[in-house]
Amino acid sequence: MTAPDPDDLHTRLDSLLARERAALLSGDLHALAALARKKEALAEELGRLEPKALEALRHLGDTARRNQALLDGTLQGIRLAAGRLSAYRRLRGTMETYDPQGRKTTIAGILSHKVERRA
Repeated sequence: MTAPDPDDLHTRLDSLLARERAALLSGDLHALAALARKKEALAEELGRLEPKALEALRHLGDTARRNQALLDGTLQGIRLAAGRLSAYRRLRGTMETYDPQGRKTTIAGILSHKVERRA
C-alpha cells in the first residue's frame, strides 16, 4: 500500500476540521456523526505517512484541539440538558418537601405535556 500524498491529506484534513467546527458551532449533531467516520478514515491515512511528512501536518493539531474543546462543551451541554429533563420527569409524578414542623410531605404532580421555554 502506498503512502498518501501529504499535501492532499493536509487539504482534506484542514477542510474536514473546518466543517467539524462549523457543525459544532451550529449544533448539527448529524453532520458530526458523518464527519467522525471521515475523520477515522483520514486518521488511518495519517498512520501511513512517513514521519517527515507528518511534521508538516503538526500545526493542524491546534485546530483539532480547538474542535475537541468545542466538542467537550457540546457534550457537557447535552448531559446537562438530559439531567434537567430527567429531573423534570421525576417532578411530574410527585415532589417531596418538608412542612414547617419538619415532616416530610408528598405533593402530587400535575400531569402536563407542555414544556416550559425560556428565552
